[in-house]
Amino acid sequence: MKKKVFALLLCGLPLLMSAQDAFDVLQMSQNELRGTSRFQSMAGAFGALGGDLSVLTQNPGGIGVYRNSDLGITFGLDFNSTKSGIDKTTDTKFNVNNVGYIGAIRLDSESVPNLNFGFTYNRLQSFNRHYFGAVGNIASSMSNFIADEFVNVPGYNADDLYWTDDYNPYFDGYAPWAAVTTFDMPTTGSGYVGIINAEDGMMKGLYAIDPVTRQPITSGNAYYEVDERGHADEYNIAFGGNFANKVYWGLDFGILDLDYRSFQSYEEDLTNPYIMLDDNDLFTSPMSHDNTRADWGLYNYLHTEGTGVNFKLGLIWRPTQTLRIGAAFHTPTYYDMRDTYYVSASLKAYQNNEMLYRADKGSNDGYDYSSSYTISTPWRFMGSVAGVIGTSGIISLDYEYVANETMRIGDTHGNNYPDVTYNVQNYFKPSHIIRIGGEYRVNPNWSLRAGYSYKTTQVEKGVDEYDYNIATVGTNPAYQYDNTVQNITCGVGYRYKSFYSDLAYVHKIRESVYNAFSPINDEVGYEPNVSADVKDNNNRISLTLGMRF
Repeated sequence: MKKKVFALLLCGLPLLMSAQDAFDVLQMSQNELRGTSRFQSMAGAFGALGGDLSVLTQNPGGIGVYRNSDLGITFGLDFNSTKSGIDKTTDTKFNVNNVGYIGAIRLDSESVPNLNFGFTYNRLQSFNRHYFGAVGNIASSMSNFIADEFVNVPGYNADDLYWTDDYNPYFDGYAPWAAVTTFDMPTTGSGYVGIINAEDGMMKGLYAIDPVTRQPITSGNAYYEVDERGHADEYNIAFGGNFANKVYWGLDFGILDLDYRSFQSYEEDLTNPYIMLDDNDLFTSPMSHDNTRADWGLYNYLHTEGTGVNFKLGLIWRPTQTLRIGAAFHTPTYYDMRDTYYVSASLKAYQNNEMLYRADKGSNDGYDYSSSYTISTPWRFMGSVAGVIGTSGIISLDYEYVANETMRIGDTHGNNYPDVTYNVQNYFKPSHIIRIGGEYRVNPNWSLRAGYSYKTTQVEKGVDEYDYNIATVGTNPAYQYDNTVQNITCGVGYRYKSFYSDLAYVHKIRESVYNAFSPINDEVGYEPNVSADVKDNNNRISLTLGMRF
């Protein structure tokens, strides 16, 4: 049975049998600077040092450095601050960042002095972030984008403009979440066209264009909100040792648990859009932009759960007493994922400040949809060097290569989706991470530490400069990515016999971009979308308590 249509195209996006698109998987694949307080206070530059509970998530060769057993726990207090435009949000969160045990087995051998094993828990990432803002005098509308997506898909007909009782927007390929305008779209020899003729102008979606000046008749503002919660945790099982106190090696098996929740809303208030004057008469109702107004919104809820596994191997070589060189390789993390999601949309149409009609619709008659799929994160390589300065100083430098273009999404049988693979390879490039850290031992009990890390962008230049039409999957056309991430760190450590305590401070600067929808592909290039810069200035205080025996 056909339902009443909205007087607005809310969506006509390509949907696959997966809830995640390329940018979602990118977000799920990131690692933060977390772990023990000593590790954090030196910005994670431990690839050639070892001897810390955090190294199992970085260079497992560091487990071979241990000559004694180690037991510790790390607490953290995060003070999150996120700013988008002039709007700023704050949040405080307590975390347990690391719990671990390393067991050292001493052998009566000069060639193999010891074999070690370890178990650790590490928080790899906290997804907690909340921001909102407004964009005034928007140059484009989401209805433009959706109309363009509708036009570019062959095979549509008038029936596609309706909701149906048995319609599943998650598995039915291309989904018109609501009608383009209640106009029967004109056709050409190649199918529907995006420019819809009107009595005194032309438009895309509901966005009116003056036929002479080619400038928008319609004006308006956009409002967005993103509220994210969740975490990615890793449980490590590692084994390693050393050869003649010259070469330290380690193997690690990681089990990961991921839980992500988000609510995202996008709204527009449009002045002088084309709207139909009678929503009960689909094809003959007159259209007008005189003294009209439209308020509409798109609201997405998503809950993602996943479990995954990965493998890591690492080496540290000590050619001299004062020099160490390290290398590590991480396989992709292979996740089994499950999504639960819900989408709703609303529209209010006015003329002369009088409401003509109101439409509201939610997916699946008010019930959540769900989907299962698989993803694999990028593989990683790390190279490190560290040196001893005199009798009291250590300086360490790490480089990490993250192959973002190797991410994959597939079905539950492990078959990759070729379209998403193509997008991943076109949108993303490798990111590079530099970490430098130092430690100075003031006396046998006290040490001072500091560090800095920098991570480059993961997206290609064309993405950042809005030269691409970005394909998203599922019910949300929005996407976001990081441009740069920096960590400025410092800390202090105390040792007394077998007991140790470390304190760290981490200041994280994260610069991101939020996009409500893709740039719009037209005859002369890409029209701008609605986007905003997002900046995090987060502070963390971390405390580690432990003992070696």
